[in-house]
Amino acid sequence: MKSLTELEGRQRVVIENVQPEIDAGRFPIKRVIGQTVEVEADAFADGHDALRCVLRYRHEAETGWHEISMEPLGSDRWGASFPITELGSYFYSVTAWIDHFLSWQHELVRRQDAQDIAVALQVGAKLIGEAAQRAAGEDQAQLHRYAGEMEAAHPDAGKQLALNVTLTSLMAHYPDRSLATHYPLELPVRAERVKALYSTWYELFPRSCLGAGMRHGTFAECEKRLADVAAMGFDVVYLPPIHPIGLTKRKGPNNTLRADPADPGSPWAIGAADGGHKAVHAQLGTLDDFRSLVSTARELGIDIALDIAFQCSPDHPYVHEHPEWFRHRPDGSIQYAENPPKKYEDIYPFNFETVDWIGLWEELLDVLRFWISQGVSIFRVDNPHTKPFPFWEWLIGEVQRDHPETIFLAEAFTRPKMIYRLAKLGFSQSYNYFPWRNTKNEIETYFTELTRTEVREYFRPNLWPNTPDILPEYLQFGGRPAFMVRLVLAATLGASYGIYGPAYELMEATPRDAGTEEYFNSEKYAVRHWDIDRADSLKDFIARVNRIRRESPALQQDHRLNFLDVDNDSLICYTKTTPDNKDVILVIANLDPHHTQSGWVTLPLEELKLDAQHSYQVHDLLTDARFLWNGARNYVEIKPHVAPAHIFRLRRRVRTERDFDYFL
Repeated sequence: MKSLTELEGRQRVVIENVQPEIDAGRFPIKRVIGQTVEVEADAFADGHDALRCVLRYRHEAETGWHEISMEPLGSDRWGASFPITELGSYFYSVTAWIDHFLSWQHELVRRQDAQDIAVALQVGAKLIGEAAQRAAGEDQAQLHRYAGEMEAAHPDAGKQLALNVTLTSLMAHYPDRSLATHYPLELPVRAERVKALYSTWYELFPRSCLGAGMRHGTFAECEKRLADVAAMGFDVVYLPPIHPIGLTKRKGPNNTLRADPADPGSPWAIGAADGGHKAVHAQLGTLDDFRSLVSTARELGIDIALDIAFQCSPDHPYVHEHPEWFRHRPDGSIQYAENPPKKYEDIYPFNFETVDWIGLWEELLDVLRFWISQGVSIFRVDNPHTKPFPFWEWLIGEVQRDHPETIFLAEAFTRPKMIYRLAKLGFSQSYNYFPWRNTKNEIETYFTELTRTEVREYFRPNLWPNTPDILPEYLQFGGRPAFMVRLVLAATLGASYGIYGPAYELMEATPRDAGTEEYFNSEKYAVRHWDIDRADSLKDFIARVNRIRRESPALQQDHRLNFLDVDNDSLICYTKTTPDNKDVILVIANLDPHHTQSGWVTLPLEELKLDAQHSYQVHDLLTDARFLWNGARNYVEIKPHVAPAHIFRLRRRVRTERDFDYFL
């Protein structure tokens, strides 16, 4: 406890429960350009004096603070917001103080006795005179005039003068903040570009981008595919590792332990005699070819995202140049990766407890800097939960300090606390449990956690219904409707989502073995020949869903997700809205891919600003069908083999001067 000489006992205001605040300010909240930070705090004092409360904020490049008055929200709660306009870091805090002039005003209007009022006017004149000493120029002169008028005023005239709007404004502009309470923390915000929040990802293997007669794809053939990917509405193309692949212990088809000389191996077994993490696989092309791919993608509005897998094949140059960066077995051999009983003899993990950990960290940072110099600004990071947390905090901080436009996606399918810690440390987006949340209760419970708790301030989910490692059971047995409905859910529940294609649009659903989620003839171990123009492809459906996303601001954020009541557990219903309710999207999906399901949906009309006395239109953006609904409860029936979901835009009725009904 502080001694009396260390205290300022006249500071009477308490500030607490500032939100958002992550781990007492240890970690930043996340925002993107164009968003606002809405801040609330409890601020109160003893007695009945009036308070003033301000939100203070600044960008990291600024030395001075901006201030915004906080408005009372009731029960000693205050709120205000500030805009995010630049990349980098922001800081915010709260300051509050007793406003003696405002307190004096409140008391004065209740006074009735003339003599009592006269005394009060003298007190007010003194407060105004003190404010004049804090002012300058014309404001100072005007306050002096007000002080003189107040001191000489008749009680009735003095009460009127005390409530003068100009006087009140001047007094608010020159408050006495000498005894103000400052919240002790400067809380951080990480401001990123919009794609960190809203992005649409497509994963493909360049080695499977084949021209006529080719046995191994190239960057040049991949570049030709970009127009098709852009036409489907994707703005991020994610490439698995593009580096040389080791020969030692190379894996064969379906992850077999024996590989033929023609087998390409796993791209995640990085490194060979011709280079490591800063080289490209010779069969894919050259660095010039890769830069051409990046340039063409940019012209199409696409970012190329690279996989960063910090691990090595036994043939990686690091193994010979820096053996101290790896763990060694008692016989002196290097320890390969394993997750008993599984063994990954084609991969050596780094030993982050090496005595040369500084050298290792600096080299891995240099890997990222190298690819940034090639035009890459998005990285999907493989298994970050198997590397130390301090390493990621340092690495991401170093990169984003010099390149704040850089985005990191964490591929961490692990325990919740580890996933959330990685997000707090700086990962812009994160893989998550969406692939295994299939029932109505599972989806509602999980996404309520992601969007209605503190988690939403730092964790941005990127929803993937499949990956090269994950072919969920739901897709294995659900047929075409399952692929369609899971795409709709991913694209509308989250602002960011992705698919692994062409496996997804061609509805690849055969597992390697019964009861597993591994693909049969997995592209991780083989070059695949995809018939991307197959008649039954979902590419047109995917393009329509992605166009809906682009045209619907409500779907480009995560926070305003609201699950609605529907009296059938095979149906799920939710809305996404913009803050002004100008864009209201209503999604109703049939989670049963085999049977028609029906039920009654209940809409919160008042929240959606819909008139209960008039009909309103629901426009299905997938089929272009339009329906008139009335009241809060309406009937839906969804046949999964026709269309397993509705994506409705709600349109309110308005009248023209000719009394025609239009819906906006």
